[in-house]
Amino acid sequence: MPIKNRNVDILALILPEIRDLVKERNFQDLKEVLRKVHSVDLALSWNNLDDKEKPIIFRLLGARKSVELFEDLPIKEQTHIINNLNNEEVTNVLNEMAPDERADLFKDLSEKDITKFIKLLKKEDLEDVRRLMNYQEGTAGSLMTTELVELKKDMSARGAILYIQDNLRTEYNENVYSCYVTDTEHKLLGVVTIQDLLKSPADMLLRDIMISPEFIKIDVNTDISEVANIFKRYDLHDAPIVDNNNIFLGIVTIDDIVDEIEKENTKEIYEIGKMSGGEGEIISYSQSNAFDLVKRRAGWLIFLLVFDFLTGTVLKAFEHSLSSVVALAFFIPMLLDTGGNAGAQTSITIIRGLATGDVSFKNIWKVVKMELCSAIFIGLIIGTVAFARAFLLQKDFMLSVVVGITMVLVALLAIITGVTLPLASKRIGLDPAALAGPITTSIVDVLGLIIYFKIAQMFIPALKF
Repeated sequence: MPIKNRNVDILALILPEIRDLVKERNFQDLKEVLRKVHSVDLALSWNNLDDKEKPIIFRLLGARKSVELFEDLPIKEQTHIINNLNNEEVTNVLNEMAPDERADLFKDLSEKDITKFIKLLKKEDLEDVRRLMNYQEGTAGSLMTTELVELKKDMSARGAILYIQDNLRTEYNENVYSCYVTDTEHKLLGVVTIQDLLKSPADMLLRDIMISPEFIKIDVNTDISEVANIFKRYDLHDAPIVDNNNIFLGIVTIDDIVDEIEKENTKEIYEIGKMSGGEGEIISYSQSNAFDLVKRRAGWLIFLLVFDFLTGTVLKAFEHSLSSVVALAFFIPMLLDTGGNAGAQTSITIIRGLATGDVSFKNIWKVVKMELCSAIFIGLIIGTVAFARAFLLQKDFMLSVVVGITMVLVALLAIITGVTLPLASKRIGLDPAALAGPITTSIVDVLGLIIYFKIAQMFIPALKF
């Protein structure tokens, strides 16, 4: 019966059987068991295996499945595997990997391992790795694969299909959605989908089938976030990558984009939560330890703690006001927490808008005006609620006025800060999520306290001096 809950650790269900077969060295039955497990499920459950079991199981998977598994494993596991295989086995794995996956592996290897394994590559694969490794991380070039088939405009539909069958490697790792038409200098002329090829009359020429690539072709140096926007806008499964001279260099596929979007979203979530984004690496409790958590969290906590020393300094400066009207202290948590929440709401909205392209410096004034209008209304609403709460608690009209006015101003301050910090971060080339998310609350806390006590000194007779 098929497993309906895909969160179930599939390998863990059959792990006892696998271990028994390994112990008995019954490799024939073990191969049959492994044949029924998808490579993705193997990768997700790989950490459940002992280090001695992993190379044995890897060798029994077969050429194609072992490469698929290898590409889905984290770099630590990939390094462990290739260091436990002989040169012939490593050669098979490296030479059958997708070009982009192979380049990513070599980017993460130590210099010692690079020197060791680069000698095992075919000459053309070695040149490919070196070329792909030169592209800047975070650009279309760092994502693309160069394993592709180029068609010519004078080919017939039937001829193109036969050409693809003859030239596409049987172990080709990417899903084929589109084919690209180039001239003799490899300049991109057009794009034709596999569906269009199959539906077209056998003798129809590609020049009459292909469509212009102008809207979907992507410069090799384009930022990944913009590549993702292009995929979303045109609902693409793949896209051609070109250089400044329109030379066709490779393709980026939707699975690569999904992986990068997941990494970027994970990174932003962690950074907004005041911890290290770790290049989008998910914190897995099954694979991490306490020290990993400390590394990701301690830095920001120390930074924000130092920043929040200012809060104590402000309270010390207004010690007289607090001692004269003790009731002022009752409402500090309410004011600061609400201000922090309002700032976080705004900064997250702006950060997300910057990531999706909905917010840019072209429409910045529209965004600012909209946020300012909302800030005024939100301030008046929560200011009224704060006034009512203060009056019900203390039955002091002037103190309630102070709390209400402060809440309005703190809301305005929080929303303005939530807008300006992400935009300023983006303008100076910093990650808005890394800078604006954590600092917004701290700024609102410090300035909110100053506003609170200054207004109190203006309205409460006992504090006028």
